[in-house]
Amino acid sequence: MTRHRPPGVVRRTATAAAAGALALAGAMALPATPAQAATTAKGDVIANLWEWNWDSIASECTNVLGPAGYGAVQVAPPEESLKQSSSYWWDVYQPYSYDLNSRFGSQAKFAAMITACHKAGVKVYTDAVINHTAAQTGTGYNGTTITDKYDTPEWNRSDYHDSTDCPTSDLTIQDYSNLTQVQNCELLGMPDLRTGSDTVRTGLANYLNSQLALGVDGFRVDAAKHIPETDLAAIESKLTNTTSGSAPYVFQEVYPGSTPQPSDYYASGDVLDFTYASRLKSAFQGNVSDLSSIGSSGILPAANSVSFVTNHDTERNGLHLSYKDGDTYKLANLFELAYKWSTPTVYASWEWTQSDQAPPNSSGFVTDTDCSGGAWYCLDRDTAVVGMVAWHNATDTAAVSDWQTMSSNVIGFGRSGKGFFALNNGTSAATYTFTTGMADGTYKNVIDGGASTVTVSGGSASITVPAKSAVAFYNSSYTCTVGCSDAGGSSGDTVEATFNEYASTTPGTNVYVVGSIPALGGWDTSKAVALSSSGYPEWSGEVSVPVNTSFTFKYMKKDSSGNVTWESNANRSATTTTSALSLDNSWNVADTDATDVTFNENATTDWGTNVYVVGSIPSLGSWNTSDAVPLSSASYPNWSRLVIVPKSTTFAYKYVKKDGSGNVTWESGTNRSYTTGSSSGYTTSDTWK
Repeated sequence: MTRHRPPGVVRRTATAAAAGALALAGAMALPATPAQAATTAKGDVIANLWEWNWDSIASECTNVLGPAGYGAVQVAPPEESLKQSSSYWWDVYQPYSYDLNSRFGSQAKFAAMITACHKAGVKVYTDAVINHTAAQTGTGYNGTTITDKYDTPEWNRSDYHDSTDCPTSDLTIQDYSNLTQVQNCELLGMPDLRTGSDTVRTGLANYLNSQLALGVDGFRVDAAKHIPETDLAAIESKLTNTTSGSAPYVFQEVYPGSTPQPSDYYASGDVLDFTYASRLKSAFQGNVSDLSSIGSSGILPAANSVSFVTNHDTERNGLHLSYKDGDTYKLANLFELAYKWSTPTVYASWEWTQSDQAPPNSSGFVTDTDCSGGAWYCLDRDTAVVGMVAWHNATDTAAVSDWQTMSSNVIGFGRSGKGFFALNNGTSAATYTFTTGMADGTYKNVIDGGASTVTVSGGSASITVPAKSAVAFYNSSYTCTVGCSDAGGSSGDTVEATFNEYASTTPGTNVYVVGSIPALGGWDTSKAVALSSSGYPEWSGEVSVPVNTSFTFKYMKKDSSGNVTWESNANRSATTTTSALSLDNSWNVADTDATDVTFNENATTDWGTNVYVVGSIPSLGSWNTSDAVPLSSASYPNWSRLVIVPKSTTFAYKYVKKDGSGNVTWESGTNRSYTTGSSSGYTTSDTWK
């Protein structure tokens, strides 16, 4: 399980719930076997509107998801959570109480959202955080104050695992291959609920039942691998039916690792398929022709799984594709909707430059989603995605047929005469004659909203598939419903370039990037792009730049009076393709003189404490801990970061820990030493001492 954990999926209820409180006594309990999604059933696509607020989800259900044919919407955890100054996105995975007033809106707005979605024919699945409570003390979004992490409105110390259950000295998970630690110890210091206790099981079931009473249709179980399957089954046995009278749909997050395995949880519900998303990334960054064997590539059984292209954890830790991959990312989503397998999800959230970055908010409370303002990436309403949701629903359970591999970048397949789909992952248009399996006639291409057509004659069609795009058809009378002119965040002509620059500064001075293309100001310093200091001393920012374009650029500092200081090295250069680009640099270290070292440090920490590397050269802060390089905890307890340093240079370095108050703890022992050569790709493998 990573620090930032992934979402889930569920099925839908037909009618809206009438609300009410928690008085559920006498309601029918769930059958022993949880509900599971029918494979590729009509109307089963889940829109994962991650960390949208309740008002925005209600509007999206009414205006987009319902008309487009989505079956369900997955929403963020609705409980009260930690409220802290940085408002990080992961605050919502630190429950303070099971009150339904949260950073996404009040309980009344939550209930109104469910009603609106049901009226649009869309089911609602919530993210259920039931493995743990908050590691950090403080105040929550509904005013709850916690001074002892083992004493919350619902729980006391006896409700959590302790040293009699967990063998580690600090009660945290030290060995993720040890099942006892994974399920009885604390994930990143978050108190681990004793789910084997009937008192705890009943309390958790009451929390979930309070949502079912408002009309919720199912749950994505967060951190399911950290809860024994028998405990999950016992909790589910205490759940009531949904307001439509059916068992709630349950799907579970079992993050990759040696133990436990996804198959251990099939009895409790469906499981999110991380391997499926990994196979898509491999194919779309390599040869899409490999997708012909995806069904036998080790992905989970269709009947037991929910598929996704990315989620909030894996788009940040690099495991899977993300919106930063431009049209490659969107194309993977189109394939997911076209290929008959498990229940598919479409992920829509906000754009970010730092992995911890908060969603757009006001004092921590998430503000309304604005899909046209650039802060949000609303893939769910993209023209091609909306078209493929309709295509997916129309082809229903029809088997994949007529698979054709035209090249390593171009594939096509049908769905037994109900629809045909062709995909081109290359950088130029490709024309081929495909066997479609479709009846003769002229069909509208759903990828462009029906603006173009395909003519089938004798079951075959000559199709020109645009670069980094697709062509799909199923019905000559197809009419685009919503998003017909909305690119959903990707223009097709640009790609995201992420600029990362190590640069120490004095207060009031900021770092910018400027360059030869209009997107970078055309060398006009007044139009330079400001970079974010949220990861100081690394300054970062994303810029949409033209695809297949070469440009030059440079970093500069600007103080509060507007005085500009340029880097001393020559202009830097880069060339885009159709995939996202990340540029890692260090102040005054010319590209020709630079190499990279990825620092890897194994270190356990308390919640709120992070690990840094500092050293004898400017790129490592010149021993100034204020300018130390923060390492990423994405693979905790391994902390890592790529740092740009000079070639053929010997330097000393050491790791430090900083807590939330800025207090510094140095590792013990003598300074470490490293020498770079004239190549690139250097790494360290260190352990805190």
